[in-house]
Amino acid sequence: MTVGFRNLAVCAAAALVGIASSAIPVANAADWPHWRGPNNDGISAETRLLSQWSVSGPRRVWDVQVGDGYSSVAVAGGKLYTLGNRGNRDTVYCFNAANGLPIWNYSYPCSAGDPSGPRATPAVVGNFVYTLSIDGLALCLNASTGRMIWQRNVAKETNAQRPQWGFSGSPLVEGSVVIYNVGTSGAALDKTTGRPAWSTGSGAAGYATPVSYTVGRQHGVAIFAASGLVSVNPANGRRNWAFPWQTSYDVNAADPIFTGDTVFISSNYGKGCALLRVGNGRPAVAWQNRNMKNHFNSCVLLNGALFGNDENTLKCIDLRTGAERWQSRGMGKGGLIAADGKLIVLTERGELVLAAATADKYRELARTQILRGTCWTQPALANGLLYCRSHEGDLVCLDMRSK
Repeated sequence: MTVGFRNLAVCAAAALVGIASSAIPVANAADWPHWRGPNNDGISAETRLLSQWSVSGPRRVWDVQVGDGYSSVAVAGGKLYTLGNRGNRDTVYCFNAANGLPIWNYSYPCSAGDPSGPRATPAVVGNFVYTLSIDGLALCLNASTGRMIWQRNVAKETNAQRPQWGFSGSPLVEGSVVIYNVGTSGAALDKTTGRPAWSTGSGAAGYATPVSYTVGRQHGVAIFAASGLVSVNPANGRRNWAFPWQTSYDVNAADPIFTGDTVFISSNYGKGCALLRVGNGRPAVAWQNRNMKNHFNSCVLLNGALFGNDENTLKCIDLRTGAERWQSRGMGKGGLIAADGKLIVLTERGELVLAAATADKYRELARTQILRGTCWTQPALANGLLYCRSHEGDLVCLDMRSK
C-alpha cells in the first residue's frame, strides 16, 4: 500500500470512530456510487443532516493524502474510491468509507498534466470500478480487490485529440457499455471486456461527463462536446440531435441538466447559459442569458430553481425564465451539492458552507474552514458522511448526521 494516514494515532482513532458512528441511524441513507451522486444530479435524498455547527465545524472522522488531482469520490458498499497523481503516476485508491483505512490501490504511469492530477471520478457498478485518466486510459478494476479486469486507451483506440487540459469527464455506465467524453461526441467500450463498442470521430472533446436522459420516447446520452451539446444513441453512438455552443478554449465542462422536455446548459468565459426545449427532437432556445456561467462545477436543480457557481459567485436563478433570484460572493471556483433542503458548498479556499436551498433569498446556516489549498472539486455525501478534497490531495471525511 502506498497510502498513509498523517499518523498512527489518527488511524487508530478513526477506526474507533467508524465503529461507534455506525450505530447512528440515518433516514434515507444512500451510497454515492459515481460522479454527481445516485442520480447524476448532485442531489442526495438523505435527511436528518446537520443544520448548523459550532465554530470548529462538523466532526472530522478521518483524513488521508491521495496526491494531486480533482477527482471526487465514489462510495458504494462501504468502500470509497478516488484517484490522485504523484510523480507522474496515477493511483486508484480504495478505502473503508467509514474509517478511512486503506483496502487496496492500483497505480499506473500517467503524465501529471497542468494543473496536475486526474480529473475524472470513478464509477462503481456492481463489483466493478471504471476510471479514466487525463491521457484517455480507461480502466476496469475489481471493486473488492483492485485486480485489473481490463484496460484500454480509448483516446488512442479512436485517434481522438487530447483536450488542452486532458480528458476530464467521468465514465458513464449505460446498458452494456461505458461511455466517455472522448472524441468528437463520445466513445464507448464494452463494460465487460473493454472492447470498442462505438466512436464518433477524432475531434476535440469537451470536459463534461456524459448524461443519460429520457424525453418522450427518446432515450439518449448527452455529450457536452467542444463545440456544442450532442445527443447520441447509447447503443451505437448515432447522433440524435446537436446544438452549437461555442466557448472560449472549448471549455464546455459543466454537465447538462435535463428536466421534463428541457435541458439547461452553462459555460464560463463570458458565455452564459441557456434553457433548450428538446421535446420535438430538435433543440430550440427557450431563453439564453449570462446570469449563470458555470466554469466546471455544475448547478443543482431544486423546485424550479438552479443553484450554482456563476464564475466565482454562488447564485440562484429561475429555471423557467433565467432570472436571477439572489447571489452571494466569495465562492471562488468551488462546487456544491444539495441534500435535506440545504446547499452544501465547498469554496475554492476550502471553506465548508451550509445554506438553505431556497429561491427567495440567500440564507447562510453555517460556515467553517475544513481544508487548505485549492478546492475545485464538488463534495460527495454518502450515508451521512461528507467527503471533500483539495487539489493537493488532502481528503477529509466529516460527519454530517444530526444526532
